[in-house]
Amino acid sequence: MYRTHNCGELRLEHAGSEVKMAGWVQKTREFGGMVFVDLRDRYGITQLVFNNDTDPELCEQAKKLGREFVIQASGKLSERSNKNKNIPTGEVEVLVDEMRVLNAADTPPFTIENETDGGEELRMKYRYLDLRRPVVQKNIMLRHRIAQEVRRYLDSNNFLEVETPYLIKSTPEGARDFVVPSRMNEGQFYALPQSPQTFKQLLMVAGYDRYFQIVRCFRDEDLRADRQPEFTQIDCEMTFVDQEDILNTFEGMMRHILKFVHNVEVNDFPRMTYAEAMRLYGSDKPDIRFDMQFVELNDVAQGKGFSIFDNAELVVGICAKGAASYTRKQLDGLTEFVKRPQVGAKGMVYVKCNEDGTFKSSVDKFFDADALQAWADKMGAQPGDLLLVLSGETEKVRGQMNDLRLEMGNQLGLRKKDDYKFLWVVDFPLLEWAEEEERWVARHHPFTSPKKEDFHLMDTNPGEIRANAYDMVLNGTELGGGSIRIHDRGLQERVFQLLGMEEEEYVEKFGFLMGAFEYGAPPHGGLAFGFDRMCALLGGADAIRDFIAFPKNNSGRDVMIDAPSLIDQVQYEELHIRAAEKLKS
Repeated sequence: MYRTHNCGELRLEHAGSEVKMAGWVQKTREFGGMVFVDLRDRYGITQLVFNNDTDPELCEQAKKLGREFVIQASGKLSERSNKNKNIPTGEVEVLVDEMRVLNAADTPPFTIENETDGGEELRMKYRYLDLRRPVVQKNIMLRHRIAQEVRRYLDSNNFLEVETPYLIKSTPEGARDFVVPSRMNEGQFYALPQSPQTFKQLLMVAGYDRYFQIVRCFRDEDLRADRQPEFTQIDCEMTFVDQEDILNTFEGMMRHILKFVHNVEVNDFPRMTYAEAMRLYGSDKPDIRFDMQFVELNDVAQGKGFSIFDNAELVVGICAKGAASYTRKQLDGLTEFVKRPQVGAKGMVYVKCNEDGTFKSSVDKFFDADALQAWADKMGAQPGDLLLVLSGETEKVRGQMNDLRLEMGNQLGLRKKDDYKFLWVVDFPLLEWAEEEERWVARHHPFTSPKKEDFHLMDTNPGEIRANAYDMVLNGTELGGGSIRIHDRGLQERVFQLLGMEEEEYVEKFGFLMGAFEYGAPPHGGLAFGFDRMCALLGGADAIRDFIAFPKNNSGRDVMIDAPSLIDQVQYEELHIRAAEKLKS
C-alpha cells in the first residue's frame, strides 16, 4: 500500500497516528538542522518533517529531493507548532521515519503553482505538468462535478443516455466538417459530427421519448477563446413537448447545477424575443446583469443641422448612471474604443448631465440646453449621468452600441462574475440571406420548425418567418440553444426548398430522416448546451481551454503531441490518397 491518506485529508484529530503518504514534492526548505517538504497531490498539500538529530541519513536524503520528485513517506502525524492557516492541513505535519524516492524528476520548465512563470504555449506543450497546478485541477474537478449533476438531474427526469455515431455522413451546411477517408470504400469519406442532430431526432421517432448525451462534437472553423475544433455538448431531445415544456425542464437543470456548484438560488428566467433583444441591446445574447438599454433618439436628435445624425438611419444612446464624472481623457478613450476596427464606429457623441442641472456635450454648437434636455428626458437621465450616442446604419450601429455598452459595464464594475442572470431569447428568424450565395440559409439548422402562425409567409416573405427556436443566455453568453423540430415530411421538404435545395440533393443528404417521418414521427424538440462554455462561466473564467484537459491552441494544434501531422506513406496508399508524395514534400 503506497498511502493510507491523501495529502488533503489529515487534520488535528488524526494527530498521533501512523500515516503513509505518496505524492509530488512541491518545495523543500532547510531550517535549523531540519528539512521541511511540502508533499502535494490533487487533494492538497501536507508538510513532511525530516529531523537531522533523529535520523541524519534520512535528512540528507531529503535535502537531495528536487521539485516534482515522486516520493513515499511514512511516520507519525503531529500537531504543528507553526500553523499554516492558508491550507486545510496546516495544523499538522508528518514526522518522517521512512522515505522512498519512487521517481526522480527533471527540473520542470515552469513552476507548478497557481501563479506560474510559464507562458500559455509552453504550458500547452507540457500540458501534463500544467494539469498538476491546483488552479487547473480545480477547473477539471469542477467540470467533473457539473457533468455528474447534469446526469443526475436528467436521469431523475427520465432521460436516457444514448451514444450516437462519430463516423457519419458529411452534410456541409454551416461550419466545415472534419472528414475521415475510408480505407474500405475508395474515394469516400466519413465526417465527424458537428452535432448528433439527426440521430437524436431518429431516437425520438424510435420512441425513446427523452434522450441526452454529453457528447464530443467537431467543427473545422477558426478558433477563439470560447471555441475549439473539438468540443462537448449536453445534447438533449424530448417528444410530445412544446417550447414551454423544454424551457421549464432546462431552467430546472440550471437551478439544480447552480445550487450544487455555488449554493446559489436562481429564480428568474425572463423571456425576450429576438426582435426586442436587438432593439434594446443590439445583441441576441444580451447581458442583463446591468441596465443601460438602448434608447432610439431619431425624433429628438435629427433635424437640428447635425449631418452625422440627420443622415443616419438610426441614432441610439445609452445612459451610464453616475458616470458624468468621466474626465476628458476617459471620454477620449471611449471614442478611441468605438473607432477600433473590431467595433467600427466613426465617432461618439457624449452628454454630461451635470449635478447642477446643466449639460456639457461634444455637440454643444449644434444642440442647445433644451435639445439636450429632451435627450435626457427620453433616456431617463438624472443629474450625474452620462449619455453616450452613436449613429449610422441600424444593424451596424446596434452592434457598435452593444460593444460600447459592454465596455461601460466593465469600466463601471457592473459585470460581476458571481452575479448569475439568465435569459431566454425566443422567436429567432428562421432564415437569413447569404449575399455571396444569393440564397436563404438556415439561421439555426434546417430541421427547425417555423412558428405555425408564420407558415403563410413561406410563399410571400420568407425573411419574416420566425423560428420556434430559443437560446438560453447567461451573463451575455449563449449557454445553449435549440428548437421545436419539424416532424412532418411535407413541411421539411418545403423548408429544404426555401434553402434552395433541389429534391435530388435533399433526398441524397437527408432521405433517411424524411423516410423516418413516414412511420409515425411524434412532435419533438430539444436543445444543446455548450458544456465547455458552461464550465468556464460557472468557474468564473473567459477561456474554455482552462476547463479542457487537453485543448488545442489558437492554430488548432495540439503542441504537446504535435498534431495534426503527416502519416506514413503506407497509410496514404491504403486510404487511396494519391497526392501522398506532394503532401510529404
